Amino acid sequence: MGHALLVSVDLDRGSEILRILDEAGLRISVALWALLDEYNDWRLLLASRRFDSGSQMEAYRLVNDALRGAGFPIEDKPSIVILPMTDPTVRALRRVFGKTKTASGMRLGGQQIGKRWVEDAYVYRIY
Repeated sequence: MGHALLVSVDLDRGSEILRILDEAGLRISVALWALLDEYNDWRLLLASRRFDSGSQMEAYRLVNDALRGAGFPIEDKPSIVILPMTDPTVRALRRVFGKTKTASGMRLGGQQIGKRWVEDAYVYRIY
């Protein structure tokens, strides 16, 4: 079964969400759309040290509160996965791409990154 395509509407939505989270002071270090083996659809993958200071539920609450506060329509919110900065996938991404001048707009995929198989990905940032 084929996967849905990532289209410009999704890319724009991800950019807007990232802008909102930045304005809320969440300091997102890793942000990308990812088609991961464990999911059947695209997920907006986020990682931030700010998310690591509390529980996973608290991390999602911070994101939802920021989006709600900015008036982002709940019906436009994509599926989001928040990973800790210590997650092997996040660490591998940062190790390989964190020193590049910019990873923005890069396409990744068809490879093992950390402990996850990444079928496809579109990168906003990796610090």
